[in-house]
Formats: sequence, structure tokens, C-alpha cells
Amino acid sequence: MLGALALMIFGMVSGKEGFAAIKSFLDPPSALITFGGALFTMLMAQDDIKAFVDGLKSITLIFKPMQADEANIIKTIIDLSNIARKDGLLALEEAAGGLEDAFLKKGVLLVVDGTDPELVRSILETELVCIEDRHKGKIGFWDSLGAAGPAWGMIGTLIGLINMLKNLSDPNSIGPQMAVALVTTFYGSLLANWICTPVANKLKSHNAYEIKMKEVLVEGLLSIQAGENPRVIEEKLKSFLAPKDREALNTNEGGEE
Repeated sequence: MLGALALMIFGMVSGKEGFAAIKSFLDPPSALITFGGALFTMLMAQDDIKAFVDGLKSITLIFKPMQADEANIIKTIIDLSNIARKDGLLALEEAAGGLEDAFLKKGVLLVVDGTDPELVRSILETELVCIEDRHKGKIGFWDSLGAAGPAWGMIGTLIGLINMLKNLSDPNSIGPQMAVALVTTFYGSLLANWICTPVANKLKSHNAYEIKMKEVLVEGLLSIQAGENPRVIEEKLKSFLAPKDREALNTNEGGEE
């Protein structure tokens, strides 16, 4: 974000005017029309103010690195499968107490309770759908805001052009008024391409990764419940990874015969 901002500023000041040219890109009425209009439009589209605020707050998620790790996830599943193979499924109840992942812990307890495998899959996949729906809500917020920004920028430009055409009798005012009219288009493009689109794409990437890792957990738990060999489980879970990631993955806690 800072790099993109630096390049924009460089483009603004690279002319003869230098840093004085930045003033040409600052226009409070244009900012109010573009940013204010886009934000109020989004507020109107939400169920309540809380949903609107939560949508805005979700920008903080792009600055947090993903905590999930393929190697650790597969290693955890293999450890659980070894425990189940040695001491039985009931022994997993004690192991579940040390798990930090709520989704994995829930799945382990379902397995320990002797829940039918199809029901276990149904419950966990339902939770996956709900998680993805919540993520898509945040992603949709930024996609919609990114679409509203340029639209309101164009509205601001039209307002500026109308004001300019009303004063064509003064040729000296045409250039400055045209510049102000175009600033709103600049602001709209800035909102969409500097903030909203990158945020939405980052959230989509996080969502895809998290859902994939949870699908790994589902398959692993069902394999443990079916009593499969830990080595077989490891190879099955590796199928979720790209070939280069499979080679890099080295779970020394592999299965036992």
C-alpha cells in the first residue's frame, strides 16, 4: 500500500511544479462526494450499522499473516491417528483438551462420541459452509465498495462538468473547473484500485486457504475414525497440496505399522 502511494505521489510531483502540484489533487468537496457517497451507499446496503462497521473493520485482516500451516496441520492429524491406533478412539478425548483449533477439537469430540461418519462429515461441512458465507460477506462488502467508488467519482465529475458548462462565458475558469471535475474520478479510481480491490483479493486468498486447510482436517478425522493406517492418512492428506509442497513436507511423525 505504501509503495503504491509513493508511486502516485512521485507521479504528482515529477512535473515542473514539484510538490506544489499536490495541491491540485486535494479538493474537499470532491472527496466528500466520492468517499462519502460510496460509504453512505454501502451503509444503505447493510442490514444495520454494526454490519457496516464490521465490514470496514475487516480491512485489518489483510495485515495479519495466516496462522495455519500445512505441515503442522498434517502432523497434528498424524499424531492423533497414532494415538487412536495405539490406544483407541476414546484416547483422543484427552488429546482434544490440548488442541487450540476449535474446528479440529469439535471434530475430534464427535469422533470420540461415536458419531456416524456421514453425520460427522455433514456437521463439519455445514460449519465450513457457514464460515465461508461469513467470509464472503466481508469480501462482498469490499467488492461492492470498490464498485461504488468509481460510480460516485463519475457522479462528482458530472456535477463539476455541469457547473463548468454554466460558466462558459468565463474562459479562464474552464481549465480549473475541469481539473476539479476530474479529481472526483481520480478519487473514485483510487478508492477502488488502491484499497478495495486489493483488500477483497487478499480476503479471497485467506478464505480459500482456510477452507482448504479445514477440508484437510475433515478428511483426516474421517480417516482416523475409519481406522486407516497413519501412513495412508498422511499420503491422502498430501493430495491436497501442490507437488512442490508435498516434497517440502516432511512429517517425521509419520505413521506406524
